[in-house]
Amino acid sequence: MKRNYILFLLALFVKTAVLLAQQTDSLLTIDRIYNSSEFQGERQRPVFWIENGDAYVTIERSQNGEDQLIKHISRNNKKSLYLPAEKIRPKGKGISLRIENFTLSPDGTKVLIFTNSSRVWRSNTKGDYWVYDFDTGKLQQIGKDFSASSLMFAKFSEDNAFVAYVHDFNIYKEDFTTGEVTQLTQDGDGDIINGTFDWVYEEEFGMRDGFSWSPDAKKIAFWQLDASEIGTFYMINNTDSVYSKPIPLQYPKTGYNPSSAKVGLVNVNSKEISWIPVPGDVVQHYLPAMQWVDGDLLLIQQLNRKQNKLCVYTYRPSSGNLEKIYMETEDTWVDLRYPDISSNQWGHNDFLLTDNNSALLRMTENDGWRHIYKIDVNNGKQTLLTPGEFDVAAYYAVSKKEIYFSASPDNPAQRYLYSSPLNGKGKIKRLTPEPFSGVNTYNISPNGKYALHHHTDAETPRTTELISLPHHKTISTLVDNGALKNKLKTLQLPTVEFFQVETSEGVEVEGRITKPSGFDPSKKYPVIFHVYGEPWGQMATDTWIGLYDIFLAQKGFVIINMDNRGTPSLKGSDWRKSIYRKVGVLNTNDQALAAKEVLQWDFIDDGSVSVWGWSGGGSMTLNLMFRYPEIYKTGVAVAAVANQLFYDNIYQERYMGLPQENREDFIEGSPATYAKNLKGNLLIVHGTGDDNVHYQNMEYLINELIRHNKQFQMMSYPNRSHRIYEGKNTQRHLYTLITNYLLENNSMD
Repeated sequence: MKRNYILFLLALFVKTAVLLAQQTDSLLTIDRIYNSSEFQGERQRPVFWIENGDAYVTIERSQNGEDQLIKHISRNNKKSLYLPAEKIRPKGKGISLRIENFTLSPDGTKVLIFTNSSRVWRSNTKGDYWVYDFDTGKLQQIGKDFSASSLMFAKFSEDNAFVAYVHDFNIYKEDFTTGEVTQLTQDGDGDIINGTFDWVYEEEFGMRDGFSWSPDAKKIAFWQLDASEIGTFYMINNTDSVYSKPIPLQYPKTGYNPSSAKVGLVNVNSKEISWIPVPGDVVQHYLPAMQWVDGDLLLIQQLNRKQNKLCVYTYRPSSGNLEKIYMETEDTWVDLRYPDISSNQWGHNDFLLTDNNSALLRMTENDGWRHIYKIDVNNGKQTLLTPGEFDVAAYYAVSKKEIYFSASPDNPAQRYLYSSPLNGKGKIKRLTPEPFSGVNTYNISPNGKYALHHHTDAETPRTTELISLPHHKTISTLVDNGALKNKLKTLQLPTVEFFQVETSEGVEVEGRITKPSGFDPSKKYPVIFHVYGEPWGQMATDTWIGLYDIFLAQKGFVIINMDNRGTPSLKGSDWRKSIYRKVGVLNTNDQALAAKEVLQWDFIDDGSVSVWGWSGGGSMTLNLMFRYPEIYKTGVAVAAVANQLFYDNIYQERYMGLPQENREDFIEGSPATYAKNLKGNLLIVHGTGDDNVHYQNMEYLINELIRHNKQFQMMSYPNRSHRIYEGKNTQRHLYTLITNYLLENNSMD
């Protein structure tokens, strides 16, 4: 009897232990997210289209762990070895080159490999370059006499004879056959910048590579910036030596002049430079794009300082004739390429050309909606390609007869692929099949016949298929993230829904709500508003919510994302442009009034209201905490702009105008102006090495809070940049800090 009872207790203990283990396995922790690979998803390797899109190449690892190139036939995804690892193993080295990027010569006989890269601000744009010749089997290093990891943007000439690159702000060419190196520009020194760009052009226009060969290989078109008058902002490294080290950064603050910019042509034989006579003050304009149309025609884009006028010029080197073919003006600002969840095109400012390069495609929103127009290069004649009362989100590519673009006329949270005839006649067609509800993005081949199709929705990580167009037929599934999906099924998963609320001012705001597993509408839940709210991001999208939101929902929070006016939602030009000169005011007001509507829901605990955000979302968090302390009880602001006058000129002046004309708007929109109103719990976080939103913002805000005797908490991360990710354990530490603060300052049942 006693033995049976003991066995019963043992069985009960084992069953309980198993149930507890299963319950534990169904819950996320910070360590499971940021300190393990347990939930690591797959991502499609970068694809490089070749043969006009009939094939593509990927970088893959060989069996012994070395990089090699694999060729895929697009029509069936059949694979073959394109460049074996042993072919790119330098003499005397025991391992092949690590391929970070590559390009083919125009005739396909050589491959240029980028490796051993180093970081320049946000991107690894310096490195070493090697050329492998398929005909001779020879591997040689380009610029081998220069220091390691110091070349930028190497590219083949159209006649396959040379490579040109940037080194120390000057442009060079190198002969394959002889190895002779010729310096083409002489004055680059850091103040004078040839063939690349300063910090703010890179950050705000996405511009890094600043030169291109002419189709006849006789000239190189390039940018020259003069940054000698740009003020130097110093970041301080206090940790890597006994004495602190200043880190200088040429950074034009709001209201201060940008670098002067001009574009020129250098003859690669004579080294003679001719400057293109773009009209206007070289300091009071921006030149965000320049591209060859043919051997004797360039397209040049010019924005005025306020960025509300775009001019497009053609230039013929043979005659020196410069002609304005297009001009676009706005009362607010003119966008180049539009920030959108369906577009991975930031920095691709060149026009998409069509009709045998006789026409360019331009998206404008002068009629209240964002549409695609075809513009004749010779006479400027415009043809509307996407008529209707809806916004185009982004355009991708052209086939012989159609333009492929992204839109979602019925739901601004989603994106789908459409096509429209290039002649401006005929019907617009949706190509994305109905089962792919959510956000769909595409990488379309140059010939428009094939594409990589990426799909996600709020509850599904991204998957990737190779498809054929225009019928959107699946050729092969490249990434299905099956392992991650199966792992997610073991968790207590939240539910995600979309909603709309109308504020007291009649503004209809879209939102996304994440509810805890086992949600009980009769209970009261603490709420976290995760915000951004500026023109560079949309939050309430039908994209996977990610592990951290799942984790917060498991802790018992309701998480809400909402998009106020001024965000790049597909709701018309008035929606997006209404924020002009009102950043920090209009967007904050929309968020607060929408939050008031949400807090009337029966299941929301209006006494446990938190808000958090990063960068522009950090600024939004501060503004909400300071301007609406009766609503928001706890805030976490990461890498926030506290004073708009401290941010860079291109971004802030684009949306706010020039402070010389309306300085009061900059003050009104800055969170620090209202720091005196803080009542709730505030945690502010910043990296001291943030080259984007300077740590200066943190210290300025701290002084304001101290001046008004406001208590708060802060965390600085030494030498971390804007993303606060460098260094072992950084992200784990940061998200532990944020989570603990939210838990400590909210009542959790």
